[in-house]
Amino acid sequence: QVQVVESGGGLVQAGGSLRLSCAASGTIFTFNNIGWYRHATGKQREWVDGITSGGTTNYADSVKGRFTISRDSAKNTVSLQMNSLKPEDTAVYYCNARLRTSVSSGLGDYWGQGTQVTVSS
Repeated sequence: QVQVVESGGGLVQAGGSLRLSCAASGTIFTFNNIGWYRHATGKQREWVDGITSGGTTNYADSVKGRFTISRDSAKNTVSLQMNSLKPEDTAVYYCNARLRTSVSSGLGDYWGQGTQVTVSS
């Protein structure tokens, strides 16, 4: 059993900053990738960024230069520092952990419950 829990959402004015955290716990053998997605009302879910087990980071063009993902491997946590926030960043942000629960298991996707980020203009 794997649990993924996000925290840190809230309301902020345009130009402000927020920091999201994602903690994964349970039966985890190894991570492949942890990343963030977001879902704005009336839009499709959008991939935001991710960090691989080797530490490589990738970002959607819409957040590049403003968002930074980082990882604390010892604690199985990932943080997302969001700066220069825009109203169009408003969405529910979901953490996704792609991992193996044992040496013989395939990769599985595990999702958190989501955290709301609202950016006012």
